[in-house]
Amino acid sequence: MRKIIRGFSLVISALLFAHLCGAFSVVKAQKITPVTYPYPVKSFDLTIENKAVKMAYMDAAPSANANGKTVLLLHGKNFNGYYWKDVIAELSKNGFRVVVPDAVGWGRSDKPNIHYSFHLLAETNKKLLDSLGVKKAFVVGHSIGGMLATRFALTYPEITEKLVLENPIGLEDYRTFVPYASFEELLKGEQAQTYESLKKYQQTYYPAWKPEYEQYVRAQAESLVRKDFPNAAIANALTSLMAYEQPVAYEFKNLKMPTLLMIGQMDRTVLGKNRLPKEDRNKYGQYPQLGRKLKAEIPNSKLIELENVGHIPHVQVFDEYMKAVLDFFKI
Repeated sequence: MRKIIRGFSLVISALLFAHLCGAFSVVKAQKITPVTYPYPVKSFDLTIENKAVKMAYMDAAPSANANGKTVLLLHGKNFNGYYWKDVIAELSKNGFRVVVPDAVGWGRSDKPNIHYSFHLLAETNKKLLDSLGVKKAFVVGHSIGGMLATRFALTYPEITEKLVLENPIGLEDYRTFVPYASFEELLKGEQAQTYESLKKYQQTYYPAWKPEYEQYVRAQAESLVRKDFPNAAIANALTSLMAYEQPVAYEFKNLKMPTLLMIGQMDRTVLGKNRLPKEDRNKYGQYPQLGRKLKAEIPNSKLIELENVGHIPHVQVFDEYMKAVLDFFKI
């Protein structure tokens, strides 16, 4: 009997392995060329839920006239530290040290199967800054990175000197109008991703697509051909649940530090928008109104409305974006 059970287990294991290998080979056939990060990628060791986890990050020194200030850049859900490359270079040229993590679960960082939370991710960034000897930082968050930056600023106000929220998601409580999707449903969607599906979604971020935006699709899509793709799919599903289940929308009023709101007026991003009935999709994610509401809620805030700009101002209108951020950072 034991031999039969053992043999059955081996067959199941073999079938599962073959299934995973087959799925991976289909993905690998896409032949996606990984991007090259603009600065050396370093590794920071963490322990999360008794698991050894490596967090990837870039640490760019000032290229001239160091001003003693540090900027922490927090990326969005469909991105990683790569898409900050031009922002890093400009901040460095203006005397800033720039720390750019790939959040745990994204990019070149490990993708453990854990309970993801904004509190946890804020803590990992705090530990990273501590390890680098950074006592205070200007914190910049884009998209889901805006939710994380908000949680970081609320949790560590003594570290957050100034805060920039660039088209953050989480300005609405998605639980109140977006139908719930289970982890299994979300995972199935993540496992089915292709280069073409990722590109199609990223195209919605801009009023008009340009060839130079392709590199950011490649940066996201490289996870499809990495050995940790199964883990990445799980992490993506779990972090989608995190953003859905852990709103920050009710806590913006508690932010006390100077805050700059950079809002592209053409943005209509909604987490789980595809789960809304078609007739309801234009009711939500209205960033012109959401930006003004956010300005009214944050006591010490400044709102910059960027006309004809979509979800990623630092890519679409780089010069205008950098001027506003550097003016805001002036002491």
